[in-house]
Parts: sequence; structure tokens; C-alpha cells
Amino acid sequence: MAMNRRDLADFLRRSRERLRPVDVGLSPGPRRRTPGLRREEVALLAGMSTDYYMRLEQARSPQPSTQLLGSMARALRLNDDERDHLYLLAGHRPPAGRQAGDHVRPGLQFLLDRLSDTPAQILSDLGDVLAQNALAEALFGTVCTTRPKDRNIFWRWFTDPVLRAAYPAEEHEYYSRQHVADLRAAVARRVDDPAAAELVQRLHAASPEFTRLWELHEVGMRRKGRLHVKHPTIGLLELDCEILLTPSEDQRLEVFTAPPGTSFGEYLDLLRVVGREEFPVA
Repeated sequence: MAMNRRDLADFLRRSRERLRPVDVGLSPGPRRRTPGLRREEVALLAGMSTDYYMRLEQARSPQPSTQLLGSMARALRLNDDERDHLYLLAGHRPPAGRQAGDHVRPGLQFLLDRLSDTPAQILSDLGDVLAQNALAEALFGTVCTTRPKDRNIFWRWFTDPVLRAAYPAEEHEYYSRQHVADLRAAVARRVDDPAAAELVQRLHAASPEFTRLWELHEVGMRRKGRLHVKHPTIGLLELDCEILLTPSEDQRLEVFTAPPGTSFGEYLDLLRVVGREEFPVA
């Protein structure tokens, strides 16, 4: 993606001129000859040199890093749309949208509420289970109301042997690499998010396996797949997983269905009858 220096310079200048010192906690000081903030004030707020910021506004700078763009977006008090525009002008892909935390996107919640005949759940891109329907609780156990660390599927996979016992041992390596590649993609979109960095740091400290796979630098956002999971009453189920992403890719709806032409649809029917078991799988 090419950097548009002229438009970037114009956007930075106009964004700076729209701000008043009081908007960013600065004293107005003596009378100003130009509207808005001074260049040196923006540079100070962004933690960068005044000379480099000046060259950005003069359309003669090298391409800024994503970290620097994030700092400038905060200094200029840009909203999400303006921030994304800044990234695109600088030749970078915009970061993921503002972290939703525990608040489920309304569109995903609307869909989840209407899925009653197949397991479904909503996760953040960092692996936190945010919501489940009754069949997902029956299949995977209730995890979305427990402590934040325990509802994270990446954390539990690499630290909880009880969870792994519900999946065939010969597939553990595949799931591990899939989890790490998926998390890598999320972390790359969240370069300024301390929650992402903290999760990776905790996983490195807790799991040598995670560290080994992280060093492979495999990247791949999970969009669909097939899994085998053992229910304590019904036995081994084979399910297809379809994933619907939000536009900002920070939350996803996962829907689990029986593969066409198999008898696992009958297993899901039985799961509705059995109901929720004490089943410690995330």
C-alpha cells in the first residue's frame, strides 16, 4: 500500500488546526497567530521530534510506523474513522476497531439469540468467550461468566490439561498451531493494545510449547474448520465450525454444525436432551 504524502500532510495540518490547546489539556498561552495547536505541541503530545512532525506536514518525510501513527491519532484526538484514514494515507492497514471488552456487538448478539438448534458462541479476537447459547454450554461447558483468564481459549488450551483431554491427542499439535497463528493475527492488528501484549507475555511465561510455536511466526486468522470433541455422556462428536467476523474483526460468531451426510446431527439432537453437563471444555 503506497503512502500518500500530500494528502497525509493536508490531513495532519487540518486536524491540528481544528484543536484548541484546552482540548488537549494545554494552557492557551500568549496570543496565537495561527488557529489550533502548534506543530511542536502535537509533537510533544505524540512523543516525537518536532522536526519529524514538521516534515510529515511538509510531505517530505519517510513512511511513519504504525506505533507513531497511533501516537499521532491520540495526540490529535482522532475518532476511529479519522484514525483509520490516517493509517491508510500513511500506507498502512488500519488497526482493529476499539476493543469491545465484555460488550458483545449487537449484530452478533441478535444472531446468537436466534440460534437455538446448534451450538454457537461469541469470542473476541483475543480468545475471550463472551457469550454462548444453551447448546454451546452443553457441549463446551459454561466459561463466559467465569474469571477473565479462565474464559480465554488460548490461555486454557496451553495451561489446562483437563481441557485438552476432551480432544483427540493426535490432533493437539494441529489445534496448538492453529491457536497460535490465530492469536498472532489478532496481536498484529492490536499493536497498541496492552491487553494483547499482556496475554502473549503470560503465555510465554506459562507454556514452552506456546513459545516454540510462536517463534515459527505462522499467521492465519481462523475462518472455518472441523473439530473433534468428546462429550462425557454422548461421546466423540465431529463438527464443522463456521465463523462470522465483525467488520473490525475484533469479535466473531462461531457456529458448530454436523457435517453433511453424517450421523452427528443425531448426536446434536441427543445433546439437546442431555442438556448441560459438568464439562470443563472452553
